[in-house]
Amino acid sequence: MRLQIKLIPATAWCVPLLAISLLALPAVGQGLGMPPSGSPAPTAAPPAAANNNAAAAPRPAAAPAATPPSLQPVPTTGRTAAPSSGGGQLPQESGQEYRQYDLRPYTGYLTKHDRPEQAIIDWVLRETGTDAWFSEPFGFMNANRDSLAVYHTPEMHAVVADVVDRFVAGTTDPQVFSLRVMTVGNPNWRSRVHPLMQHVTVQSPGVQAWLLTKENAAIVVSMLRQRTDTREVQAVDVVTYNGQTEKLASTRGRNFVRNIRPAVNPLAWPPYEPETGEVQEGYQLELSPLLSQDGLAIDCVIQANIDQVDKLLPVDLDLPLPSGQTHRARIEVPQVVSWRLHERFRWPSDMVLLLSCGVVASPDRPQSSVPLLNLNMLTGQTAGRADALMFVEFRGNATSNLIRAPQVADLPRTSTAAGRRY
Repeated sequence: MRLQIKLIPATAWCVPLLAISLLALPAVGQGLGMPPSGSPAPTAAPPAAANNNAAAAPRPAAAPAATPPSLQPVPTTGRTAAPSSGGGQLPQESGQEYRQYDLRPYTGYLTKHDRPEQAIIDWVLRETGTDAWFSEPFGFMNANRDSLAVYHTPEMHAVVADVVDRFVAGTTDPQVFSLRVMTVGNPNWRSRVHPLMQHVTVQSPGVQAWLLTKENAAIVVSMLRQRTDTREVQAVDVVTYNGQTEKLASTRGRNFVRNIRPAVNPLAWPPYEPETGEVQEGYQLELSPLLSQDGLAIDCVIQANIDQVDKLLPVDLDLPLPSGQTHRARIEVPQVVSWRLHERFRWPSDMVLLLSCGVVASPDRPQSSVPLLNLNMLTGQTAGRADALMFVEFRGNATSNLIRAPQVADLPRTSTAAGRRY
């Protein structure tokens, strides 16, 4: 059986196909055009015509990639909070008043201090609290070097006026406060001196306070110096103006190996080098005293920070070598003991305040007289714990505490040796 294929000339079917394509052209050009009612549905165009039409029509743009919800912009409504002027008047529902306090009698002689009025603001906030200025009733406080502007109730003005008077009507001379920091290895020192001290309530946990007369304070210091576990860390006279803050600090750096990194020199062996760090240890002390107008009482804010490296904990690391073996290196993790005190005290100016921080990290690290015998540097251990004591004593005006040279009377002198008298 043979299969016969008969070729039909192209001209025999191209003419009807061209006519059909011309009839369907208006519907394709409109895109959304529909054939009129009653007309036959258009037949499908050949592949060549479909490709031509697709090339003539613009291609739709590619859909953008979906943006994660966390990166999508927050829709805004176009509305902002519209503040009101309040009718041009400050609220007075609680009888608020506006007053100005002259600060020039106090700030006028503090020419070397930057913003001395800040001390007045700090003490006003200590007396009134901060909530009174950010809640009802409405009030505000603003200060510059010359004046303090306050808008509040009459009761609040009475508190502010009392604080301002302690600055402007108080003493203008610099004051001397004696600070003595000591450490005792055993807290049993209290057993002998307890009858000489008057206990004071303290809010900070672990802190004890006593009041002593100046005579009893001298006895306590003498008894402590007789102990073998007592060390006097620092004794200094602090000269400060009334209400200003003075800072004392005794810190030192403690080096340790915190990381092992690849060596900078590729030919070094081993191909690793230690990276050292430093942690500060010691103590920081801030003292802000304020005398009463008559000078008989002292309000003092004491802030103390003690940081001590208890020990350095070693950690061994196994680092790979190019030969396939491992290199062992050691890093150190510091174990730091910290202690904080922020307390306000009030006591008579003719007495001495004694503070005990409890058995905490020693604020001082004694050094060996022979550096080679200082085993703490090798073992990483510190001096341990100690009972830190601080004596605060008011010494009065700085001018009355100056050491004057003894006065020598002028004796008559003669030119002969016989006339000289001894």
